[in-house]
Amino acid sequence: MLTPADHALLLALLRTPTVSPMETGGPDTGERLWQAQRAYAEAAGEAGLGVVRHAAPGAATLYRDDVPAAVRAAARNPAFLAGQPSLVLRLGPARPRRETVMFNVHLDTVAGGEPATFDGERFTGRGAVDAKGPAVALLAGVRAAAAAEPALGREVSVLVQAVCGEEGGAMGTFGTRPLVEAGYVGRLNVFCEPTGLRHLPRATASMTARLRVAGEDAVDDRPEAGHNASVLLGFLAQYLAAEFGSHPARAGAAGAACVAGLHTGHAHNRVYGTGSLLVNVAYADAAEGAAAERALSDTVADGLRAFTARFAGTRDFARTAAEAAALTRLEWDKRGLPALRADLLGDLWAEEVLAAAGVPRQPAAEPAFTCDAIWMHGIPDTYTTVLGPGRLDTNNAHAAGEFVALADLEAFAAQVRALLLSFTDRLRACARTPHSEPGEHAESSEPGTFDEPGKPGQSSKGNLA
Repeated sequence: MLTPADHALLLALLRTPTVSPMETGGPDTGERLWQAQRAYAEAAGEAGLGVVRHAAPGAATLYRDDVPAAVRAAARNPAFLAGQPSLVLRLGPARPRRETVMFNVHLDTVAGGEPATFDGERFTGRGAVDAKGPAVALLAGVRAAAAAEPALGREVSVLVQAVCGEEGGAMGTFGTRPLVEAGYVGRLNVFCEPTGLRHLPRATASMTARLRVAGEDAVDDRPEAGHNASVLLGFLAQYLAAEFGSHPARAGAAGAACVAGLHTGHAHNRVYGTGSLLVNVAYADAAEGAAAERALSDTVADGLRAFTARFAGTRDFARTAAEAAALTRLEWDKRGLPALRADLLGDLWAEEVLAAAGVPRQPAAEPAFTCDAIWMHGIPDTYTTVLGPGRLDTNNAHAAGEFVALADLEAFAAQVRALLLSFTDRLRACARTPHSEPGEHAESSEPGTFDEPGKPGQSSKGNLA
C-alpha cells in the first residue's frame, strides 16, 4: 500500500530534524518544522487532501494555569512559538462533526541524533515510529480509502492534524489543544501513536512536582556549616521511591510515578545548599490525579520527618536535619491536565465502526500512556482512541535505534483504509435508520489560511491565538 514515493517522503521527514526545543532547552527548530509540514502537505495534496490551516500558535494559548512551567519559560523567547506551527488538512469540504473522521499525528520528536535509513524491511531514525512513520502510513491509508470509496470527501470529511508540541513535556498545550478548541475534530478521532495496531480509548495525563531546597552552601572542609541539599534530596528520592506507591490514596492507581531530575551541583569540594528533585506522576482520571497530589504532599512531609530523625545526631548534617522542613518546598511545574477515558463512555456506535474495520481493542488490563488525546476529554459527540504501528518500548521510541517495520506501516495503512470505509458504511446505515444516528452536533471546521512566518499582509484567520 505504501509506494516508493511514500518511502521517499518518510526518509525525507526522518532526515529533517524536528526535535522539540522543549527537549533541548536550546534554539527552536526555526524553519525545520515548517519545512517538514510543507513536505507532508504536498504529499497529502496528491492524496486529495487540501490545506485548511498552517500556522504557529498565538501567545494567548499559554495564558492558562495548566500550561506547564517549562512551556511558559521557553515561550519567553519570541522565536519559540513562531517555530512551532501545526498543520490541518482536509479531504473534501467541511462537513458536520457527525460526518467527520479526524486523525492526529505529531511531527516533532524527542532529542537524539539517529541516522535515517531504510533496508527494504525497516526504517530507522528519530521519529520512525513516534510518529513520522505513522504519519506517512496514515496518508497511504486515506489515499487507498478515497480510491475505493468516492463518498469520502463528499459524504464524509477526513481531517488530519499534523501538530507540533507533543514531545518534551509540552503536552499538546500549544499544538493539539488549540486545534481541538477551534473545532477541528470529528465524530471519530484517532491519535496516531504506537499501540501495536490495537486501539486504545484511554490516555493518561501527568503532573510534575519539583522539590526545591533553598539552603546555604559550605566549603568541603566545614560541611556542618551549610545545608547539604545533595544528602537531603537524595534521601527524599529514595523515600519517595519506597513509600509513595504504598500511600493509601494510591491504592488502585493506574498511573506510574517517576522519580528523576535530581540536581545540586557538579563539584566534589563544596557542599551545595540548593538543588531540586523532580517527580512525574501519571494518572488515569481527575480523581486519581487529585489523590496523587495529596499522597505526594503527605509522603514528602513524612520523608522530611524521617530525614530529621535519621540525621539529627550527626555532626555534618545536624543543621540540615534541624531545618529540613523549612528549607524544602513542594512546587508544581505541571498539574491540572485532563485524562482521556473514552472506554467509560459506552459509545457502541464508534466501537462497532472499529470492530467492523477489524481493528482490535487493547485489553483493559494493559496500561495506557500519555499523549495529546487527553485534549479530547469532554468534547461532546465524539469518540477518541489511540492507534498506530509498533510499540513505544520494543521499537525504541525515545531511545537509540528507533525503528519501524515496513510491514507494520503497511498494516496501519490498511487499518486506516478499513476504518474510513467502515465509518462511511455505518453513516449510510444511520441515514436509513434515523434512530441509530451517530451524533447530532452540527459544528464543522471553518477553513483557515496557509500562514507562514515572515510573510506580511496575509490574513490572520489561520492564526491560533
